Amino acid sequence: MRSLVAAVERIDPLTVSGRVAAVNGLLIEARGGLTRLAVGARAEIQRLADKPLPAEVVGFREARALLMPFGPVEGVAPGAEIRIEPLGSAVRPTKAWLGRIVDAFGEPIDGKGPLPQGLAAYPLRAPPPPAHARGRVGARLDVGVRAMNVFTTCCRGQRLGVFAGSGVGKSVLLSMLARQSDCDAVVVGLIGERGREVREFIEETLGEEGLKRAIVVVATSDEPALKRRQAAYMTLALAEFLRDQDLEVLCLMDSVTRFAMAQREIGLAAGEPPTTKGYTPTVFTELPKLLERAGPGPIRPDGTTAGPITGLFTVLVDGDDHNEPIADAVRGILDGHIVMERAIAERGRFPAINVLKSISRTMPGCHQPHEREIVQGARRALSAYTNMEELIRIGAYRTGSDPEVDRAIALNPALEAFLAQDKDESTSLDEAFGRLAGILGGDAA
Repeated sequence: MRSLVAAVERIDPLTVSGRVAAVNGLLIEARGGLTRLAVGARAEIQRLADKPLPAEVVGFREARALLMPFGPVEGVAPGAEIRIEPLGSAVRPTKAWLGRIVDAFGEPIDGKGPLPQGLAAYPLRAPPPPAHARGRVGARLDVGVRAMNVFTTCCRGQRLGVFAGSGVGKSVLLSMLARQSDCDAVVVGLIGERGREVREFIEETLGEEGLKRAIVVVATSDEPALKRRQAAYMTLALAEFLRDQDLEVLCLMDSVTRFAMAQREIGLAAGEPPTTKGYTPTVFTELPKLLERAGPGPIRPDGTTAGPITGLFTVLVDGDDHNEPIADAVRGILDGHIVMERAIAERGRFPAINVLKSISRTMPGCHQPHEREIVQGARRALSAYTNMEELIRIGAYRTGSDPEVDRAIALNPALEAFLAQDKDESTSLDEAFGRLAGILGGDAA
């Protein structure tokens, strides 16, 4: 009853409207009703012989409001009426949303009928919990992927970035994490994905079992920038709802780069100055606001802590340059990074993770002493082989020149086999450490 009363109190008794003054590309200028407007306000624009076009206020220019539409601007005429909704957008999910696929507005797109609406409204652009009012990172999370379990061990409530170029296997790795991770619920945000790949990811890569405990948010690359950006906000809002139900949530987003590109389009249309590689200042303002929403749950007034949101966000590095602006900014925000390299994928080892360039900032504190020794021994062997790899390949290295390199050469086939993993294969944390200890002890089997 309290929720219903609060909803009634939020109803604005005034109907505010404006008119279309100009359309410049994807930007619509409106006049009238400015005293009731704010950045982020939603609006509906009447169109000729078509349903109203939803839009959002992204800025102001003198006496006009600047709006960007959530769809194509065809049919918008000069003087068309704009109905303004001052309140920001929100979503009202329930646990029945698990197993469903929704768009950036929270509307079902899987053909399974309407979704039930909950009482509590979750704003799409909620602020991250205050740093002093949230718990600490929890125990280790078993993700089922050997290379990550051992070399970039992830804790509950941690946020990791997966950095890779196109076609290196990010989506397959995400599907492995969605199906195999030891968590209660999964929220997958497919931001700017190819339309052809969405159904393949859901039906084949994620599979029926993976979808049962997941909510998938989809905004394909052909949709407007505003809708792609909102899909990212929707992904975190749904994760926050599940967190508040005391569930341990795994939030997967593919990709943060396309969220940044959408924000760049919006910023440039609103008149922001371009900076590094054309990215506008708001891109680097919005990234931490989005990514910081994942993490340990907030501490409630009664002393309990909400469930954690463990976040894994992919970053599509431009031209395989891992130091480009978005990759560099995201790496500084998150609690670790996983680097996937094209050269490893080209030689047929998947997932193509370069464990020497990957790091988890909760290590080595989350490891037992004997596990630290195992990881250090494996890293030494992999590093020694990598340093001499060119000489080994051309036959210039002579056996006996360096005992450590000799041992690395002997262990390399078994270590490569350990790092390779089929997408349907799962290995627990303890099993992964036991297998790697056997390899380093001479038992390659």
